[in-house]
Amino acid sequence: MSTEDGSFEVLEGYPEDVVAISAHGHISRQDYEDVLIPLVEARIKKEGKVKLLYVCGSDFEGLSAGAALDDAKLGLLHLGEFARVAVVADADWIRLGVRMFAPLMRCPVHLFHLGETEVAKAWLLKDVPEDAGGPEVAADRKLPTLEDKM
Repeated sequence: MSTEDGSFEVLEGYPEDVVAISAHGHISRQDYEDVLIPLVEARIKKEGKVKLLYVCGSDFEGLSAGAALDDAKLGLLHLGEFARVAVVADADWIRLGVRMFAPLMRCPVHLFHLGETEVAKAWLLKDVPEDAGGPEVAADRKLPTLEDKM
């Protein structure tokens, strides 16, 4: 695949509350706006909360700046509507990025290598109480100031 070609493949065979996609090639803003964003928003509207399986295939080359912005916006706009996120990737820069931003998510976020895709699926589908938590920041409440603590 050249750096101009990219696409999301929607992975089938998952429960309705799961958005499972595989990224191939160089993902553009248009890929987010045509595929991933509408899919996530439709599932959230139907299910309330969704689980996300995001697989960066072995042929994944990266994201355009617009796609990276759309990715961040999608996560922030729907911060409380993800139940779990599993990211499957071998690229060090993706793994580092996920580690940096996982604490901002209000749900468990786990990283897996491509060879662990089946483990990622099992973790994502595992029944866990909603309050089991994970890396999270209480984005729906203000953080106490020093004066509030006195």
